[in-house]
Amino acid sequence: MLAAWPRSTTIALLCGFGVALPACSGMLGPDDNRAGLSCIDDSTECVDRRQATLKAMLADKDHAWVKEQPTPHAHASGVRLFAFRSKKTELSCEELAHGRREAETVPKSLKNSQGLSPAQISRASMFAAEVNKELTAEMKKRRCRA
Repeated sequence: MLAAWPRSTTIALLCGFGVALPACSGMLGPDDNRAGLSCIDDSTECVDRRQATLKAMLADKDHAWVKEQPTPHAHASGVRLFAFRSKKTELSCEELAHGRREAETVPKSLKNSQGLSPAQISRASMFAAEVNKELTAEMKKRRCRA
């Protein structure tokens, strides 16, 4: 017969399992297609994850990813910004404005982030500036309100 665990131990184990589960590399659920957002190195596995995440974002007809809250690693990976750049002609004026605001905040969000090299921060900031210009041009072309 097993001894009963205290409730706090059970809760702690479940919380730990919930934190550890997404770190596993296998296909675990619907959020697995977002694994590339936190993958920032240039290993083959990371590149594949970023490509899979980008494909999933580009295939999303509702553009639900546009309003998701990005992390500094998501900015450093470049996936979200590349998705905005790739979909700019299909996005609504509101979605373009959201993307532009996001691109403007990238340098500030990366400034104090942990685990990113100065080169990664610089690359992401420069790419964000490019995407910001492209989204602004698309908004002007369509006469969207800022």
